[in-house]
Amino acid sequence: MTQLPATPPQSLRDRAGTFGLSGGEYDLLVTQLGREPNALEAAIVGAMWSEHCGYKNSRPLFRHFPTTGPQVLQGPGENAGVVDIGDGWGVAFKMESHNHPSAVEPVQGAATGVGGILRDIFAMGARPFAVLDSLRFGNPESPRTRFLLGGVVEGIAHYGNAIGVPTVGGEVTFHPSYQENPLVNVMALGLLRHEDLAKGTMGAVGNTIVYVGSKTGRDGLGGAVFASADLTGASQADRPAVQVGDPFMEKLLLEATLEAIQAGVVAGVQDMGAAGLVSSTCEMAYRAGLGITMNLDLVPTREDGMVPMELCLSESQERMILVPVPGKEQALLDLLAKWELDVVTIGEVEAHSSYRLTWGGEVVCDLPVALLNEAPRYTREGIESPDIRARRERDLSGVPLPGDLGAVLGELLSHPTIASKRPIFQRFDHQVMTNTVVVPGAADAAVLRVKGSGMGVAATSDCNPRFVYLDPYTGAAAAVAEAARNLACVGATPLAITDNLNFGNPHRPEVYFQLEQSVLGIAAACRALNTPVTGGNVSLYNQYTEGAERVAIHPTPTIGMVGVLPDITRRATLHLKGEGHTLYLLGPHADSIGASQYLETVHGLEAGAVPPLDLELEQKVITATLALIRSGLTDTAHDCAEGGLAVALAEMAIAGGVGLSVTLDAPAEVRADAVLYGEAHSRVLVAVQDEAATEVLLREHGVPFARLGQSGGPSVTVALPAQHVHLSVNLQALADAYNSPLVGILG
Repeated sequence: MTQLPATPPQSLRDRAGTFGLSGGEYDLLVTQLGREPNALEAAIVGAMWSEHCGYKNSRPLFRHFPTTGPQVLQGPGENAGVVDIGDGWGVAFKMESHNHPSAVEPVQGAATGVGGILRDIFAMGARPFAVLDSLRFGNPESPRTRFLLGGVVEGIAHYGNAIGVPTVGGEVTFHPSYQENPLVNVMALGLLRHEDLAKGTMGAVGNTIVYVGSKTGRDGLGGAVFASADLTGASQADRPAVQVGDPFMEKLLLEATLEAIQAGVVAGVQDMGAAGLVSSTCEMAYRAGLGITMNLDLVPTREDGMVPMELCLSESQERMILVPVPGKEQALLDLLAKWELDVVTIGEVEAHSSYRLTWGGEVVCDLPVALLNEAPRYTREGIESPDIRARRERDLSGVPLPGDLGAVLGELLSHPTIASKRPIFQRFDHQVMTNTVVVPGAADAAVLRVKGSGMGVAATSDCNPRFVYLDPYTGAAAAVAEAARNLACVGATPLAITDNLNFGNPHRPEVYFQLEQSVLGIAAACRALNTPVTGGNVSLYNQYTEGAERVAIHPTPTIGMVGVLPDITRRATLHLKGEGHTLYLLGPHADSIGASQYLETVHGLEAGAVPPLDLELEQKVITATLALIRSGLTDTAHDCAEGGLAVALAEMAIAGGVGLSVTLDAPAEVRADAVLYGEAHSRVLVAVQDEAATEVLLREHGVPFARLGQSGGPSVTVALPAQHVHLSVNLQALADAYNSPLVGILG
């Protein structure tokens, strides 16, 4: 843990909190600097040492992550990770959050979340070609949730549709813990040739620093610090910390940046994101091991009377820093001129190691580059909440079995977390760019073509917050496993992940425990499934504080994963393709109702042990699923997740408009509701026509499997002989239950 020296109160030290610094951190700054900072310097350090920029509570945990592999072209530390998909192509991808901004201004909060992650992608030299959004909201019946959901959906649609990047997937969860603090996590993917891979560096001494994009305004001031503190009843006053986006300007910036990279006139590229001009330039200087001097008088502004504090820390959107290749400065300026963007040379790379800013002919900031980029790091003591442990260890044997298990199926399908998300994704343009092969809702992951090749790219985002709440290690590992399963279910080999670690206040021991255990769980699953971590985002302080009340979100380590389809024609979707197809379950039957959506929805309990996760079995199921799809034995596959086996079967039937009849031969001692609605891991449903060849392949892969029954008929019929249960529910009734909830919520 970083040791913070104690010193007597000082006038600027008394204001340290306004800069996002604790008193001890201010004292550490004075010690490292060897003098008192001025107010601008203190504000710059506060922004760079914020959790949002400095990762001071989370970075010590990142050492556990596997980050390398033959598929990784660029790992953590740049604007985005990049993986090799073959034939000289790479995919850049990353996920980031805009949680606090969306809580106080949902339309612009979500819109600028999309804009920011897209800039991270094209800063790598990749053309963005897909967006996924992972959203969490509170009580779906409350006016606040409906306001937030409607605004977030509008913001994502506004920005993505206008800039011409398809929104192809994501997930939506509703739970009371997100009532005041929604989560808006946005993942973007881009395609690039290996030779066009760009990095955020300053290059060499003498290189110039070029500001490109929109003018700087006062919007977004203090955004990094705002995102690194609890939300309170007064957070609406922080609306200036929410940026305002212009997707049409971003489209110009995108095209200009990519053209400059491909023309070979750029040595370094960086997005101006959190902490604006400061973070982009000082991070580039740090990577290069050099110093810079910039003239703030040259920064283009759209408002009169702006002062250095505003110029440095504004988070106005659609701005980039480009560093020209030496000798090609004029070529870069000429190329950018045609795009009608503000293009100004504002500084130079120098041999000193300082971050030096001038304004009005005077030096107003002179700080060591290393100091800005090396925030204090805290390793705290995590202690599990006794209340959560008691919930996990609760004996569920006394939970009554519902009298009508068929009615339960309809009840689960109508839960907004499980129900059809069509009312949301139909507002997004998912076919722009004409790359989308598997559209939202059609499968467990999105699939996009790589034009000019026979390959495809698949992407998904996943996390079950209830699992993580009850058992952070297993729950986080399960999020990685589910993402990999989802990719396998469309025929894609999982390659790597990006993560968005959303947690409450890390100063609380029970929250730090959740964070630490989740990181360990992610790391274990990534090692087992060969999906290294290429980057991501940490969003802490996701809790609402009002007086003595502190409500933290359920811990939500969202996993974004990409995979590759070597042959895009060999892919699968989830809908049943006709009658008379045989259904198989790969993996085990569930034997517990612990931690399930069923237990929460029907019995009002968030309790019980999270189902155990066998990562070796997980890999076998993934490999076998890919083999079935690539051998042509199936084009129908679906993961069993929230709601369990019965819900997954119903989703396949609803999507295809075809009923089914199955028999589940589970042991007699297992509860019927556990077999139907338990959420065991490592399970995939497939529909095939060649039973003999399918069973030969599954045996060769050493995967447990069960032949369940066949597709056909007007109902979903499920028999459990050992439990003496038989249910049959009309398919149209199930479809109505599944399709209507979000229509009502979105109005």
